[in-house]
Amino acid sequence: MGTKPRQQVGSRGRSPPPLTPLFALLLVLPITPGQAAIHIPSNYHIKDFKEPPVITSQPEPITAFASDDITLTCEASGKPTPTFRWVKDGKELDPSNNPDLSVSPGSGTFKVISEDNPINHYSGNYTCYASNELGTSVSNQVHVRTESPPTQQKEKKVKIKAEEGESVILQCNPPESIDPPNIHWMDKRLRHIELSERVTQGRDGNLYFSHVVTADSRNDYTCNAQYLKARTILSKEAITLTVSPSNSVARSRRPQMMRPSGSHSSYHVLRGQSLALECIVQGLPTPTIQWARKDGELTASRTSTENHNRLLSFGEVSESDAGQYQCTANNPQGTVIHTYSVTVEAAPYWTREPESELYAPGETVELDCKADGIPRPQLTWSINGVPLSEIDKDSRLSLEAGTLVLKDVKFGDTAVYQCKAQNKHGSILINTYVYVIELPPQILTVDGKTYGVMEGQKAELECKSFGSPRPEVSWESEDSGSALLLSSPRVTLATGGSLQISNVSHGDGGLYTCYLPESNVSISAELKVLNQTVIVSAPLDLRVQRGTAVVFTCIAKVDPELDHQLLWRRSGQKLIHSANDKKYTFEDPDLTVADVQDVDEGVYTCQIITRLDMAEASGSITIVDRPDPPSQLQIFNPMDRSVTLSWTPGDDHNSPVLEFVVEFEETEVETDGWEEIMRVSGDTHRTQVSLKPFLSYRFRVIAINDVGKSDPSAPSNPHSTPAAVPDHNPLGVRSVSVDPDTLVITWEEIDRRNFNGPNFQYKVLWRQVVGSGPSWQYNFTTAPPYEVPDVGTFTAFDIKVQAVNELGSAPDPEPTIGYSGEDAPKDAPMVVGANVLNSTAIEVTWAAIDKTTVRGHLLGYKIYLHYHGLVVKHHKEHRRKVGKGRRHVEERMVVQTGPNEEKKVVGGLRPYSHYGVSVTVYNAKGEGPPSDPLPIQTPEGVPSPPVFLDLKSHSEREMMLHWGPPTHPNGVLIGYQLRYQQTTDSENNLMREENIDDPTITHRTLTNLDPHSQYRFTLAGRTGVGVGMPIIKEGFTMLDGVPAKNISLLAGETSVNLTWVSQYRHMNVDFHIQYRNKNGHGSWKQTDKLNLAQSFYQLHDLEPGSVYKLDFIFSNKSFWKTEVRTHGTGMEAVSANFATEGWFIALVSAVVLLLLILLILCFIKRSKGGKYSVKDKEEGQVDSEARPMKDDTFGEYSDNDEKRTASQPSLCDDSKLCSEDTHLGDYGNSHSAKTEVFMDESLASQYSAVKDGAEVQERSPLNPASATPTNHGLPSSVAILD
Repeated sequence: MGTKPRQQVGSRGRSPPPLTPLFALLLVLPITPGQAAIHIPSNYHIKDFKEPPVITSQPEPITAFASDDITLTCEASGKPTPTFRWVKDGKELDPSNNPDLSVSPGSGTFKVISEDNPINHYSGNYTCYASNELGTSVSNQVHVRTESPPTQQKEKKVKIKAEEGESVILQCNPPESIDPPNIHWMDKRLRHIELSERVTQGRDGNLYFSHVVTADSRNDYTCNAQYLKARTILSKEAITLTVSPSNSVARSRRPQMMRPSGSHSSYHVLRGQSLALECIVQGLPTPTIQWARKDGELTASRTSTENHNRLLSFGEVSESDAGQYQCTANNPQGTVIHTYSVTVEAAPYWTREPESELYAPGETVELDCKADGIPRPQLTWSINGVPLSEIDKDSRLSLEAGTLVLKDVKFGDTAVYQCKAQNKHGSILINTYVYVIELPPQILTVDGKTYGVMEGQKAELECKSFGSPRPEVSWESEDSGSALLLSSPRVTLATGGSLQISNVSHGDGGLYTCYLPESNVSISAELKVLNQTVIVSAPLDLRVQRGTAVVFTCIAKVDPELDHQLLWRRSGQKLIHSANDKKYTFEDPDLTVADVQDVDEGVYTCQIITRLDMAEASGSITIVDRPDPPSQLQIFNPMDRSVTLSWTPGDDHNSPVLEFVVEFEETEVETDGWEEIMRVSGDTHRTQVSLKPFLSYRFRVIAINDVGKSDPSAPSNPHSTPAAVPDHNPLGVRSVSVDPDTLVITWEEIDRRNFNGPNFQYKVLWRQVVGSGPSWQYNFTTAPPYEVPDVGTFTAFDIKVQAVNELGSAPDPEPTIGYSGEDAPKDAPMVVGANVLNSTAIEVTWAAIDKTTVRGHLLGYKIYLHYHGLVVKHHKEHRRKVGKGRRHVEERMVVQTGPNEEKKVVGGLRPYSHYGVSVTVYNAKGEGPPSDPLPIQTPEGVPSPPVFLDLKSHSEREMMLHWGPPTHPNGVLIGYQLRYQQTTDSENNLMREENIDDPTITHRTLTNLDPHSQYRFTLAGRTGVGVGMPIIKEGFTMLDGVPAKNISLLAGETSVNLTWVSQYRHMNVDFHIQYRNKNGHGSWKQTDKLNLAQSFYQLHDLEPGSVYKLDFIFSNKSFWKTEVRTHGTGMEAVSANFATEGWFIALVSAVVLLLLILLILCFIKRSKGGKYSVKDKEEGQVDSEARPMKDDTFGEYSDNDEKRTASQPSLCDDSKLCSEDTHLGDYGNSHSAKTEVFMDESLASQYSAVKDGAEVQERSPLNPASATPTNHGLPSSVAILD
């Protein structure tokens, strides 16, 4: 969009030509000394724009010699192109009209080209003016100085004689020049004279000797003056210095100032210049120099020393450097001090510069110009190079403390304004442009910009605008207007028009509009607030040992819209992956540092970097190790029973010492080595150690930190403690008498280290408690036990043992009671009785024993119960067996009691049995005689569960139960109780009960059962006392058989394998298969009868590649039809005599013979399996039931008894040769059942010896949980033979 600026002619300018083509212009006026800049944004679209003149290259001061070129530069930019003019020493100078000068085209630069005029003709002060129709710019005023090159003058040869130790100055005196020379003292071979603290070159060019030595004698000291600007080097006449040795030893001389002289000097220097303070001193020996600031601190940042500390230099002097400085020279003879007063003044310099601006008509211009200097400079203003004093007064213009104010500006006020500051040290000038123009407002920021800012940060939405006058900028959001938006304390409208939102949140996101209220210009900006990057798992501070590998983990939560990069740094340096260096492994989010060494210590920082923010966290590696051993272990302050140890800790290797272990060893006896004596905290470096008498010690100290133990310190010197009497007597004094008439006294031996002195012994003392009075008998021994004979049986004594050595005895110990040896009790308990509590428990009572007959410590009583067999009330055969059992089998039970008991309940007896009861008393020596036996009889109890319960079903409504009698009748078995009911929960599910009064019956058939229900059967034996523990089993009745289902076929080339699954609970039925080749060859063939229990059959001798029809027949009816194709290709017709071939007949015969052999082997193998018939098994069970039970034993039954009372297993139980169908055939395909036994806890111990007292569970079709196919999917014998 093009824009026409408005600009008119006034008293200070002329009207410009019409503005033409549209272009984007950036006007950047370079900032040079004394200049400011006007900036027109590059993306502000205006037509041709005029530019005021700007001096882009200022003239520079010149120092010129006769052979030098003189060029004064003055370049300027502007539109229209500026014109130039020069003023020299206040007079106009037109270089273009001077034939001796050459002017560069299009600029104000000119050059002196004539060599005829003397060079001093061009000395003076020059000022350049650059002008166009918008104003005039003025350059800095520069001074041109000219001089003829310095020349060598005739000099006399100088010879100086001095005595060794005197100070000498060799004068240089170079020709004076506006270009100060560089001085070089050299010899005739052009080698520099070596300078030192003794030999110094001053800034005046002279060579100073603090004192001379004979080695300083030479005749070629030459001063060379180098004038750089004049490109001239002058060599002075060589000076001869002769140093004669002193006749006596040179006397020392105190320091004296050589340059500067005296005790005080003053220096005036301008701000920004350099300054050097000299301090050259004579003296013998050579003085040393020290610099100081008297009124402040002398800092290295402001000053430096040179020339062997003889020169104090300031690079750029500032006002703060003003003050007093002091040089102090010292040698053994004294001190000299010189003080330097430094005064700093300043040429003018700007403290505030006015800025060039564009102004709209009617605005007020304030050009603020401030300068400083010492002395304070004076400010003056000019317009287009004309001083204000020479311009007509204007009421709109005023000066206020250096600030020029111009009110209500007009187009004619466009001009270049100069502010000049001047003091005695010089002047400075700055040009400022006031450009009065009208420019339509524009928004320069791109429309539709998106800003992404992290939550919590500061968002700044740009809206740069430009115009003259400056446009006002306003903002609004999609949710609120401008006033409401800017009323938030977090929202700020910046000077440049940007909208700043501090501490942004997700609610601040959205669309914002920037607009200029005085025009219809606007842009939109979108703010997206993203989640701040947060490190959720930071690296840790790791303390590791050398050689280990460490892993730093750095896990961060990053906004999904941002890509991020993970960087690792060590101590600020970026870590880079290298294929050749395996030190660092980068596997985000982990950094692995391998083989950690000392160089790997430091801070490791992970940085998560996105385009909007960065999060970082740091961990560290600290190498730790075992501490070094302590050193300087010393013993001091020795006492009889203690010493004080002190030591110096070793390096803890970054792991603080937690504690010190003090160890000792004895030096005069053989021991097991070092022993720990105490531990102290890690901050303790001295401790008092308690010692025992009569020992010789050595000590050492070990430090412990988190890593481990240090090596031990070097051992201390030996230390011995003096002897003393024993501190204490032995512990555990007691009698351990065994034999009657003997007292044996023993005790715990005292450790050798507690002997406290030589000739250590034990003094054993004893006296009878009753009858012997207070006198003690004693003897000495070196070790326990001590035996005293002839003291009577179980006699009480006071006994004690005392520790003694050569120096004395331990304190008198307290006596204790001991007894001589015991003997077995003499008498049995009296008045023994027994009360029967129930069939398995009795209560035994007795009278307390006389303690004097025990002859020892009464430990208690023993109750003996002798089992005499069962109570038999049946036929004489049982009585005969019981009597026989009593003669040969004698069992007993022993129960112990405490010494104070006089009755005891004894349980665990056999019901319905005869017992004999007797009681004895016992002590540590043994038992006394038993009391007279007391006969008792236990009453009847209830029987144990039946041995087994089998369920058999032959129809849908019948179930036959078969069981074995209880192993332990516990009385006279009078019959059984049978209870059964359906297992389903229903109101009609009643428990049916039937009592069987004949104890010899072991089977019962139940009828009228529900074929659709499962039953739970409970059977228990009965005695006169009641019903015993039951055996429980669940099962179904057997349903009528149905045909097989889920028939599968698998075809081969000449055979087809068939498998099927029989129906659960259904009886096995027979069926057969009819089959025929579908191609029409041959008639229908029929298999033998097949049974559902087989589950497998194979049709063989089929033709390859043929389709066969199969028809399954049950009860003369077809129940399934199908077709199957054999594998392979059909055979060609063979010749009629094929079956008569000899080889074919031989092959068939061999196959038949092989099959016959296999069948014979199979039958032999099956017969060896030990399979019993149902009849044999039932007969075996009947025999076991008819066999009378042994009543003359107490719970002891032979293995044969168990085998006869349990169901007889076949060899198939332990062999894999028989399939399950043969096992089930033992009972005619009957069903086994789950068996449960419920036994009272108090009676459980009676039957614990019988392992098969109750069956837990059997696998059977009667138990739904255990139903499986009858042959587990194994092929029949036909398939095996094939």
